[in-house]
Amino acid sequence: MAIDRRREAGGGGRPLPEENGSVPGAAGGSATTPPGPSPANATGAEIQAVPVPSPAAACSPLLLDYDGSVLPFLGGLGGRYQRTLVLLTWVPALFIGFSKFSDSFLLDQPDFWCREADGQGNWSGSLATGHANHSGNGSIFPTPGLPTPAGGNVSECDCQEWHYRIRAGLVQNVVSKWDLVCDSAWKVHIARFSLLVGLIFGHLITGCIADWVGRRPVLLFSVIFILIFGLTVALSVNVTMFSTLRFFEGFCLAGIVLSLYALRIELCPPGHRFMITMVASFIEMAGQFLMPGLAALCRDWQVLQAVIICPFLLMLLYWVIFPESLRWLMATQQFEASKELILQFTHKNRMNTESDIKGVVPELEKEIARRPKKVCIVKVVGTRNLWKNIVVLCVNSLTGYGIHHCFAKSMMGHEAKMAITHNFYADYYTMAGIALASCLAMCPVVGFLGRRGGLLLFMILTALASLLQLGLLNLIGKYSQLPDSGMSDSVKDKFSTAFSIVGMFSSHAVGSLSVFFCAEITPTVIRGGGLGLVLASAGFGRLTAPIMELHNQKGYFLHHVIFACCTLICIICILLLPESKNQNLPENIPDGEHYTRQPLLPHKKGEQPLLLTNSELKDYSGLHDSAAVSDGISENTTANGMKSMRSSTLGNGVLHRVYKPVVEQTQTWVNSTLLLKQLLASSAVVQTALEKVTGEKTHLRKDLAEDHKNEAILL
Repeated sequence: MAIDRRREAGGGGRPLPEENGSVPGAAGGSATTPPGPSPANATGAEIQAVPVPSPAAACSPLLLDYDGSVLPFLGGLGGRYQRTLVLLTWVPALFIGFSKFSDSFLLDQPDFWCREADGQGNWSGSLATGHANHSGNGSIFPTPGLPTPAGGNVSECDCQEWHYRIRAGLVQNVVSKWDLVCDSAWKVHIARFSLLVGLIFGHLITGCIADWVGRRPVLLFSVIFILIFGLTVALSVNVTMFSTLRFFEGFCLAGIVLSLYALRIELCPPGHRFMITMVASFIEMAGQFLMPGLAALCRDWQVLQAVIICPFLLMLLYWVIFPESLRWLMATQQFEASKELILQFTHKNRMNTESDIKGVVPELEKEIARRPKKVCIVKVVGTRNLWKNIVVLCVNSLTGYGIHHCFAKSMMGHEAKMAITHNFYADYYTMAGIALASCLAMCPVVGFLGRRGGLLLFMILTALASLLQLGLLNLIGKYSQLPDSGMSDSVKDKFSTAFSIVGMFSSHAVGSLSVFFCAEITPTVIRGGGLGLVLASAGFGRLTAPIMELHNQKGYFLHHVIFACCTLICIICILLLPESKNQNLPENIPDGEHYTRQPLLPHKKGEQPLLLTNSELKDYSGLHDSAAVSDGISENTTANGMKSMRSSTLGNGVLHRVYKPVVEQTQTWVNSTLLLKQLLASSAVVQTALEKVTGEKTHLRKDLAEDHKNEAILL
């Protein structure tokens, strides 16, 4: 049947209406077919082995229940092999941290001045102020020992030889190498674009490839090509070559980041996913903290670039020691490769296959002849809820990382005179410290409030900090200009700094949590594409920083206002997201489509919840019961043999309140129809009885007439 073929597709096209939280997959040939096992992702469900399905039937729910059957059989994170693999996903995070924050040192805009020799060999120079502009950390700060202007008629940019004072610990960087100052300063921003644009395209493309060929090939080929392009960057002969190679370096770095993120999520049981992801974030921030020391040791930008890339040589060993994601193999029904990998896990963990109580391996052998079924992220367009969840998280990620730059420029000052410090390292470590504090705060908040509650809290803090900074500070500025107001500009600066720190703290948490949230609610078959979308959105948010610098901070206030409005929209949209804390990862598109939305706060006993949970869903099949009984049809089916309408098809959660009057009216119509049928049946019976009575009356009249004749003859 067409219905069976759609269920077998496991994600192709719009899924059929199912019960909330169920795993579509039981073959439904007729109404008398016995139902299969309970859903794979239903919490606390008992998993039982089912008979071998026919070629047209869907896959066994036991094999699709990775968190409930396969992962416990392998020992969860208790196995030594699993712990080793998790550790191998942590180690490259340090190298990734080096690469992500290398722009702050390779492209730092130094102090520069022109030096010219007179006829006697003495040097004089003029400090070129107002041309340097450090990315997000302030701008140039004159040094007392620098040369003084030689003459006011000489143009600051009309110089034969520039001298530089680099504040990032290097003797020479890209700016000083090719004199990217004055009329060539715009090339620095293009060089910053190149890495970010490469990351954006890399996340989008490698995410789709990871869903089609697997996580492991994407990781290994990205490592090979980042070694090629990254080391070639150090050999660049001009800024054009540097920018082009940095684009491809960012593209390959995106493949490494995305594949490791997906592998890490898919290795973990539900209770450990967040903490293992946060450990990787802390290791990446360790790379950020160690970067200034590494730059001070290397002294030259070419040596620094080579030192950043060379550690990726160790990841070539992953070709031998790191396997493909077992969860992805099972979700895409590559059961032959899955069986080999399960045997490898049991061998590495020194496990006995007799511990397979639920019969995963025998069930796997029965399904081993199935053809793989892979899905592209484009299939999400045909879903009802999943695409909305991904879009909401993409907007959250874009807003979080985009407004982070607004707070950073407000704290550090988007003009030279507003910088709060005169030290590059103080600015750098201030930014890194705020990010570290944000990640530390995420751990207890998300553990207590969950993913959705934590994201909502941090987004509210971001919106408050942004609105107060835009509105309250302008009000304070007006009052400070009035006589006898008692306020000075220093009060406004202190408020601005406080709001900026709170905004940077919360916006960093919003961006990081949005990426993790998307990795959890996106099904395994398209997790790479979903992660690619949300990480690319984060890249677009980061891209606003060099765009603003390229335009010399023109439109900065409007930029901040737009993102402040986006935070308000995001607060409303976050309420529509499901909660994924301690929930099994969805394996296919129908699983992700029927992810349960729960209320933020648990309802009291005896109180009707606004959002229905899996166990509280009401069955509306009774709407057709009386009609089915009167027509001789089973109470669980309608006249056309389809399954009766349930609450999942009418709508879950708040929609139940909307559909309740419709359901009551429908029940009234059904009752009226039944009554009308009964009246028609009764009228037919009455008509038949009347016809019989009329016939009997005719016979009686004939009999009476004959009796009268006989009496007359006798007389």
